[in-house]
Amino acid sequence: MRVLVLVAPGQGAQTPGFLTPWLDLPGAADRIAAWSDAIGLDLAHYGTKADADEIRDTAVAQPLLVAAGLLSASALGDVAPGAVAGHSVGEITAAALAGVIDDTSALKLVRARGLAMAEAAAITRTGMSAVLGGEADTVVAHLEKLGLTPANVNGAGQIVAAGTAEQLAALAEDKPEGVRRVLPLQVAGAFHTHHMAPAVAKLEEAAEALTVSAPAVPYVSNKDGQIVADGADVISRLVGQVANPVRWDLCMETFKEQGVTALVEVCPGGTLTGLAKRALPGVRTLALKTPDDLDAARALVAELSA
Repeated sequence: MRVLVLVAPGQGAQTPGFLTPWLDLPGAADRIAAWSDAIGLDLAHYGTKADADEIRDTAVAQPLLVAAGLLSASALGDVAPGAVAGHSVGEITAAALAGVIDDTSALKLVRARGLAMAEAAAITRTGMSAVLGGEADTVVAHLEKLGLTPANVNGAGQIVAAGTAEQLAALAEDKPEGVRRVLPLQVAGAFHTHHMAPAVAKLEEAAEALTVSAPAVPYVSNKDGQIVADGADVISRLVGQVANPVRWDLCMETFKEQGVTALVEVCPGGTLTGLAKRALPGVRTLALKTPDDLDAARALVAELSA
């Protein structure tokens, strides 16, 4: 059996101008304009002309990533994946891809999420750093000793630490045993930690306005790597996820258990395919970075469907 999983990246995957080539696709500019009107944010401007600092802003980056993910998945054509999943904010993209919420609702929800998380991040100067290498238990114990939270347990030898600027500076000076590198991430807060608790109530309020359906395909949750079959449970998990760790390692374990043989990452792809190459040997991977990648992705989907 051949099984495809469609995945969506999280914050930090954005780069200046990454949306530009996608807007040349038929109907793409109109869809982006409609979403922009719906959420009061000029997605085309931020995706084509804004610099790295502007799109690092949480309130901008998150809607931009969901819009790009949905646009690229639509351009891929009629795909029936064996599962969908997203990393952090990518879970909202995945919820729309699974039919739990419609695209416009996904953009409205992520706009509320981004604004609430940006507001929470402004209370204390915080951030995140990727810790590359080392044994997971050793790394986690060291982070906790420094007062940091293992906010993203990504598997493949990568854990993302989150906390105050001072705590992250201490980590850079005092790396856990066996760690090759500590890499600051292009995010503007300590996401998936107690620092984001003020954002949870605001997201709960935004979620109340949603019309929710059961996932049409298996939806794999960041909370624990479990497949979630109830739409309301998907949304509840999306809300709580803001202040709790992302367990992408457990999502990949579920992909393995489900017999996934191929993984396609929607735009701006690259991060999750990189993790999969290390953690899921034998699984074919393809990242949608520009529309030039669509033909190869469609060929892969057609091959899996044959």
